[in-house]
Order: sequence, then C-alpha cells, then structure tokens
Amino acid sequence: MFTGIVEGQGTVKRLTMKGADAALEITGAIELNDAAIGDSIAVNGACLTVTAKTQNTFNADVSAETLNKTTLKNLKAGDKVNLEKSLRVGGFVGGHFVLGHVDTTGRILSRTQKSGSIILAVEIDEKLSRYIVEKGSVALDGISLTVNKLEKGRFYVNIIPHTAANTTLVMKKEAEWVNIETDVLGKYVEKLLHSSSGIDNDFLTKHGFMK
Repeated sequence: MFTGIVEGQGTVKRLTMKGADAALEITGAIELNDAAIGDSIAVNGACLTVTAKTQNTFNADVSAETLNKTTLKNLKAGDKVNLEKSLRVGGFVGGHFVLGHVDTTGRILSRTQKSGSIILAVEIDEKLSRYIVEKGSVALDGISLTVNKLEKGRFYVNIIPHTAANTTLVMKKEAEWVNIETDVLGKYVEKLLHSSSGIDNDFLTKHGFMK
C-alpha cells in the first residue's frame, strides 16, 4: 500500500531480462536503512519487492505480468524513476490509497503550460475510464493526482510546480507513456453493485450516497 507521494527519484543502473521476467537495479535518493529484504517499493507506480540492497541501491525482480502492464520494460541505464516506500502503519496519507498495481499505460496527448503549472491530457482506455471521475484521484507513474476533467478517451491532470520539481513528470513529453492506476474504491463499488449483496442504486440513494 502506498499514498502516491513520491519520496525521491532513483536512477536505473540496469534492467536485465531473464526469460520473460527481468531483474532491475536502482540507485536512489531515498533512505533505504529502514527498508528490508522483502519490503515493497513503488517504482514509477509499480509495486516491486526488494530482493537485495546496499546503502543507496536496491534490486527487484520484475515479473512478465508487470513488464506487460507497465512502462518498466522500456527502462534503460540512466533513466530516472519515481520511488516510494510502502506506507507504514500510522503513517501520513498525503495522497490517496495506491496499491502499486498498475492498470494500464496511457499516452500523453497534450502538455500545456498554464501559469506555474503543467496541464497533461492523458489517454485512457474506455473500459477503464469508468473508474475515472472529475475531482477524484488517479496515480500516474506512482504520483497521486486529482482529475481536473474527463472527456471521451482522455482525462486531464494539473502538475503543480512542487510535483514537477520532485518527480519525473516534468520530463514527460507529448506521445510518451505513463503508468496509470485508477482508484481502487471505484472497482469495489462496481463489484458490490453487480453482486448479490443487496447494495444497488436504490440502497445508495436511500442512505444518501446518491441523489
């Protein structure tokens, strides 16, 4: 479990393919003294397990599923990545609950400077757009962001100067790809609505969740 608040940017040392899987080595500007073998670290939003570490470097295995679903397969030595260690019990949740289970990748359709911020329009598959709501949360490359606007096949997010200065999004250009994780709460609500739990539109309206 993560919060989408990036702790620092790491640098890829190497990505080594091992059949359909891969091994990733990253040197990072985050504190690793409190990270143990077996702990989770989100790399550009993908939850990976620490398999080895030194004072400022850690290794992780990347499964074929993760390579297929994320942009990690495109990493090369020298690339910068967003890093976040898993949430500790009692920790401060500054963003939203992020699982590190990337749903898909999306292409940046436009990048617009507006005052001190950057507005990104990001492509989203129609099957996943139902989990995107205006003023809701979404994670891009592991960064918790608020959805400004939703249109058919795309959504818009605002990158404030602090986020631009402390994450890799400032380096992203039009036509480049990002990892997308939608808010898991929407998925659970959808499943409940289609189950035999008794929770339906009438139930939600009666208890004030819908109008």
